[in-house]
Amino acid sequence: MQRKPLAGIRVLEFGGYISGPYATSFLCSLGADVIKIERPGPGEDFRRGVDAASLYFRQYNSGKRSLAVDLKRPEGIELVKALVPSSDVVLENLRPGKMDALGLGRPHLTALRPDLVYTSVTGFGSGGSMFGRPAYDMIGQAFGGLVSTLSNRDEAQLTGTCLADLVTGLSTATGILAALVGRGATGEGMAVETSITEAVSTLTIDAVTQFFDTATAPTRQSRHPQAQNFCLKTASDEFLVLHLSSSQKFWESLVAAVGRPELLRDARFTTYGDRMEHYFDLARILDGEFMLRPADEWEKLLIDHDVPFAPVLSVEGYRAHPQVQWLDIFEPERDGLALTRVPWRFEGERPGRPGSAPRVGEDTLEVAGEVYDDDRIQSLLDAGVLFIAPAR
Repeated sequence: MQRKPLAGIRVLEFGGYISGPYATSFLCSLGADVIKIERPGPGEDFRRGVDAASLYFRQYNSGKRSLAVDLKRPEGIELVKALVPSSDVVLENLRPGKMDALGLGRPHLTALRPDLVYTSVTGFGSGGSMFGRPAYDMIGQAFGGLVSTLSNRDEAQLTGTCLADLVTGLSTATGILAALVGRGATGEGMAVETSITEAVSTLTIDAVTQFFDTATAPTRQSRHPQAQNFCLKTASDEFLVLHLSSSQKFWESLVAAVGRPELLRDARFTTYGDRMEHYFDLARILDGEFMLRPADEWEKLLIDHDVPFAPVLSVEGYRAHPQVQWLDIFEPERDGLALTRVPWRFEGERPGRPGSAPRVGEDTLEVAGEVYDDDRIQSLLDAGVLFIAPAR
């Protein structure tokens, strides 16, 4: 790729774990220079005591630069402020009020760069009765309705991955990109605010619509009759998922693939509305039919009859699938981890994930050297305000 879309954009990142760093990892992959502001010594918590060897830290921070500086010292704050005039975006996902208390809130930094895009990510927003409460991924999933929507009725259970944090990272990146486009048109910066609670609403929007449609709070199986989804075990102990939606064509195609033409004459299944009403009867019939053949036979039949389906893949199976390899979604595995690339192509090419994850303070000298001379940097190192990664 000759030029990435965000080449020339600089981002200062304050925070940790997933939602904020995931957002800036998108920007980094798109060409932005992301400087991660970390505390001296252990650095960001997601390093988990093993520095850049943490697989989780590497996934969300590869390609960034690490500036390790003590923000409890006025000299540290002064250094960060010296970087602001050359920066386009500041992103923070600290506890509400923390940046203002440090003297790094939006008013402090826009005084140094008026067109700055200042982005804040919180758990519950910047006001209201829950303002200031700590929030992590599963807190956001529970509060935002994901846990109940993905659980059986009256049997709430934890979900299997950090959906709230990940969608918050994606929605945060989207807001930043929109603000940068707006700045390009008007020359003015803006404050971008989001929260885990708000981001999760992008995943529950269909469930909310279903609530208005049915006057009942949706749970795990609520949408299956409407979407005509089926998860079916085959004779080879592999699972296939079907999604027929409201299409009469797909229903007729499935009947042909199964070889049960009498189902077309069954009054329970004649129309889409009938199939919705009698969904669980139909599911039991399909459960029995799909146990008669192995998955590879069903896949051929379903493809030949143009029925929408997919195998139920594990993460391992997904990574190894030829279609995923053609899409070039993952970087080649290195040191026990394959980085996931951004979900877009530009001029037909998917941007690669740049570089490796920095060690704590690996880029302190380089970044500080952009605004301070060697003598001043050395005095800050001697005073413990700055920290550099030890030699390998």
